[in-house]
Amino acid sequence: MRRHRTAAGILSAVGALLIGGLTGATAAQAAVPAPSPAPTAVAHHATAAEQHKARTYWTAERMRAAVPLDLRLGADALKTLKSPKPGGATTTVAPTAFPQAGGAWTGGGAVVKTSGRVFFTFQGRTASCSANAVTSQNASTVMTAGHCVKYQGSWHTNFVFVPAYANGQAPYGQWTATKTLTTPQWEASEDINYDIGAAVLAPLNGQKLTAVTGAQGIQFNGGYNKQMYAFGFPAASPYDGTKLIYCSGNSSKDWLFTQDHSLGCNMTGGSSGGPWFTGFSETAGTGLQVSVNSFGYVFLPNRMFGPYFGNEAKALYDKAQAS
Repeated sequence: MRRHRTAAGILSAVGALLIGGLTGATAAQAAVPAPSPAPTAVAHHATAAEQHKARTYWTAERMRAAVPLDLRLGADALKTLKSPKPGGATTTVAPTAFPQAGGAWTGGGAVVKTSGRVFFTFQGRTASCSANAVTSQNASTVMTAGHCVKYQGSWHTNFVFVPAYANGQAPYGQWTATKTLTTPQWEASEDINYDIGAAVLAPLNGQKLTAVTGAQGIQFNGGYNKQMYAFGFPAASPYDGTKLIYCSGNSSKDWLFTQDHSLGCNMTGGSSGGPWFTGFSETAGTGLQVSVNSFGYVFLPNRMFGPYFGNEAKALYDKAQAS
């Protein structure tokens, strides 16, 4: 059996694996991959001229028109995607709904400001993903998916992070990347187990990012089989990229082809790079980030997968926060 993966989602529509989704309380932790020496992350620097261009490039109209990366990849890539259900509508639910396969986040809290959309150009075309601000030494680091910073051999350009994005509006500003980073495994061969990216953002109006947005904690080598909350800005049908969407449930380890986390979730393209949290407080909107939205299998609709934050992710984070 060949594993199909999507691309920016790299996503197909993703969500529940079994009828009724996952059941029961959080399972005991499964075996965690043995620690191994973490290689150095790979970085791409934006020149001063490139940063200036990005600051002026993203008008409200361009942000509204930006297409999720997977829908930018052409007919060949789309053969692996599951078509979204026609006529779908965003579900609005109380944030206390658990598990939740996909609905608008109405609970407020810190996650509203730490989460946002990222906009960039991919081989000259506008595209989008999601990202999240994390605690860091430089107070300027966001985590996202690897394919949201580099894909098909090309580093994305005009990269900006828009926290609390709201239908073309940037209530906390547009933050331009000075540097984007990914794991060596993703850079070399787009190994889906290491589909992790980060961006270091330039100060805006004399302030650093997390002084404005706040930041979420981050955890590495935390194990599997936990209660998880996943967030993002899906922009492919039935969603439209205008609001923060979340999924929640008991996660599991991918039992098919990867070392990744798995969660019942119907978020679509554009949600790639959005954060997964363990120990999440619905009241405060805070948790420890342990993964990002990454991909889905075409033969398992309504299920999202996200890479395990192990030593490689930590090396990436450490290089980003030291920048």
